[in-house]
Amino acid sequence: MAQELIENQSAWEKLGGTDGGAPEAFAALVDAFYDGVAEDALLRPMYPAQSDLKEERENLALFLIQYFGGPALYAHKRGHPRLRMRHQPFKIGPAARDAWLKHMEAALVATPAVAPVTSALRAYFIEVAHFLQNSDTG
Repeated sequence: MAQELIENQSAWEKLGGTDGGAPEAFAALVDAFYDGVAEDALLRPMYPAQSDLKEERENLALFLIQYFGGPALYAHKRGHPRLRMRHQPFKIGPAARDAWLKHMEAALVATPAVAPVTSALRAYFIEVAHFLQNSDTG
């Protein structure tokens, strides 16, 4: 029975929740991801040139925390995620999708704190990357 409960925990709970390091684990993942994006010639232009990506880092961390079972801090800050709408202004073709996935995969590998839930995170990231593709070129 106890094993069943553990298997049914959200990623947030598996990472320890608020008191067990989950916020820090998601923040570390997002930082590793955006460190790659900041240097990517294809993806970086999708963000405001003057941005230090601090706001983007915070928003993604809050979104992932909420999506994976943590508190709804993203919704309190920005409302419903509306992922497709928020990404519609950007041309996201196969190359951009694959670059995004490359940086997210590198972040998963570089962030040992998320190791207990890496497979769930990876599956979600693959799904959402394909979902947000809105062009067959680029």
